[in-house]
Amino acid sequence: MSKKHIEDCVRSSLDSYFRDLRGTEPDGMYDMLVRVVEKPLLDVVMTRAEGNQSKAAQWLGLNRNTLRKKLVEHKLLK
Repeated sequence: MSKKHIEDCVRSSLDSYFRDLRGTEPDGMYDMLVRVVEKPLLDVVMTRAEGNQSKAAQWLGLNRNTLRKKLVEHKLLK
């Protein structure tokens, strides 16, 4: 899957989001999008890294402590 494919999926989802609003103006979209994208991103990467936080942090370009903090915030630490 290419970067372009992911961008197209995000664009399509955003178009659907705006359609669902039916003219109502959105509020706080950036924070909402970060939350809804970050949790599955972290979950999938941690699964692919077989729970190895150091490996996952490297793949994500994050400090391991930052990753751990985000995993706790999203209740993804087991």
